[in-house]
Amino acid sequence: MKVLIDTNVILDVLTKREPHFEISASFLKLCGVQTTGFIASSQTTDIFYLLHRMGKSATKAKAVIQILIGNVKVIDVTAADVKNALASAMPDYEDALLAFGGKRHKAEYIITRNEKDFEQSPVPALSPQAFLEQFFSG
Repeated sequence: MKVLIDTNVILDVLTKREPHFEISASFLKLCGVQTTGFIASSQTTDIFYLLHRMGKSATKAKAVIQILIGNVKVIDVTAADVKNALASAMPDYEDALLAFGGKRHKAEYIITRNEKDFEQSPVPALSPQAFLEQFFSG
């Protein structure tokens, strides 16, 4: 199963953000083992920026991203994805860009804590909790 991971889920784990850390970490543990997790290349710059802003050195932020991409696959973002995201009815451009990249790469779900942000997405969204419940019940 291919799933695209929203940045908020990754940051829950990287920053041990409560009360979301445990569920997001449980979800990420499945990636590369029982499911294929993807992030968009554009997310790596966001994650680097946010980690650096939170006080991590550039070297440490790069090392964290290196570990991350060892566990998930990185998908590209194309000009067509940009155009589709801009034309989309989705209100958040970054989310729209993620959604259309995910659609092109045939992601089955986008895993996010902000499911409402993806209501108009071409790829359905699930929370980490909902994904885990669905994954282990089937």
